[in-house]
Amino acid sequence: MTAQINLYERLADELGALITSRVFAPGDRLPSIRHLSQQKRLSISTVMQALRLLEDRGLIDARPQAGFYVRHRARNLAGVHESHCTTQPTYVGINNLLMRVLRANKTPGALQLGLSWPPDELLPVKRMQQIMASVARRSPELLTQDGCFDTNEPNFIRQVIRRAVDWGRIDPQEIIATNSCTEAMSLSLRAVAKPGDTVAIESPTYFVLLQLIESLGMKALEIPTDPKTGLSIDALELAMREGLVQACLLVPNVNNPLGSIMPEESKKRLAGLLTQYDIPLVEDDVYGDLCFTAERPWPVKAYDTSGHVLLCSSFSKIISPTVRAGYIVAGRYTQQVAFLKNVSSGGTSVFIQAVLADYIGSSSYDNQVRRSRRTMAQRIARMSDAVSEFFPAECSVSAPQGGFVLWIQLPEEADALVLHAQAIAHRIAFMPGPLFSASGKFGNYIRINCGNAWNAEVENAVRTLGTLVNRSLDEAPARRPHPVLMRAS
Repeated sequence: MTAQINLYERLADELGALITSRVFAPGDRLPSIRHLSQQKRLSISTVMQALRLLEDRGLIDARPQAGFYVRHRARNLAGVHESHCTTQPTYVGINNLLMRVLRANKTPGALQLGLSWPPDELLPVKRMQQIMASVARRSPELLTQDGCFDTNEPNFIRQVIRRAVDWGRIDPQEIIATNSCTEAMSLSLRAVAKPGDTVAIESPTYFVLLQLIESLGMKALEIPTDPKTGLSIDALELAMREGLVQACLLVPNVNNPLGSIMPEESKKRLAGLLTQYDIPLVEDDVYGDLCFTAERPWPVKAYDTSGHVLLCSSFSKIISPTVRAGYIVAGRYTQQVAFLKNVSSGGTSVFIQAVLADYIGSSSYDNQVRRSRRTMAQRIARMSDAVSEFFPAECSVSAPQGGFVLWIQLPEEADALVLHAQAIAHRIAFMPGPLFSASGKFGNYIRINCGNAWNAEVENAVRTLGTLVNRSLDEAPARRPHPVLMRAS
């Protein structure tokens, strides 16, 4: 046994030295287990023990179906410890600021590190063209059908149910096809809450969710959210107990912008609280298939026994952001959601549903998911390394467990909105932190899209951003920091 331990420790030390000396740089893939076994004349189990030891030492990460990679060295955001709400319910007012930022981000020639869209080269464009032509030839009536009422396409609904079979059984009568995940959430929120009601959200959260709340005249209650484990269930339960919340709008699987995933036990507990306090949850699961975990995490809907969860999703992050079709599993609110859908936008294109059904029902979709996960994990790691290299040492970054965005904490005296204006002048677009809060938090945070393939233009942009941050710290007077719910260690 001693000899065996020495063998794997010796291999771990050897690989560790190569990593420390940057023979294997951050983001590099290590040789495969089989290759190391053959090269070093060691058993597979010995190599695996060595790699696990390197994981424990924080030097490498395992990526599903991709192998082992050298871990990036950027300092990760520290977890939060608050179990109470740090803000009061507030009406949301980010839309004007968001529109100004989005208009600025469209500056001609600007490198788009802002919106969380998948990169063009990863999308199955040719395959979708083939399927569209095939469906049009096979079912031309889909191009002439009335699209005003009850237009769920049967095969699309069937494929949605098949995709959920790993975590539960969905009643097809509860599924409503929508024009996007955003429409799904809007309809759901309208069905479960009214103007003036308070909606619990993660802090930070995706700015479109804040826009939805603002557009409906509702208030937001920001709940402390950990960069790794997501929303604080203790804080949410306290708000429920005190009667502060009428609905929840959450992203348990791959929060945007953090990339956090709520543990399964927390999801189960959350589902129980929804039943106990008779509070609905609108669950955004659009990034569920883009998780980097070995198995796709279950949604909160999997633990919902009372119909309080309205599960919303689409395929825009993997197949195409312009093929607009999503869905709601609406639970006890199905009838009200269906009514709102019909009077708001009518039916969702049955042709597009049929096209998506063909694709997501094939092995091509599974291959696309695996490819997207692997590529995004690599690109996030590469961007994290660049931030570590070019940004001030005081900066921290998220450690996303899925998706393709990175949340960066700048030094407290930095101002993300000022930095954004400076970056636009250099033709670089990103999303400043205050857009992810209903109450103006995260003034020294930014979100960057990591989906772009790494090249000289992206590297120069990150280097320029780092230079701008350093310059702003030298020139700007000390300012009162924005209150934050996450602080670097």
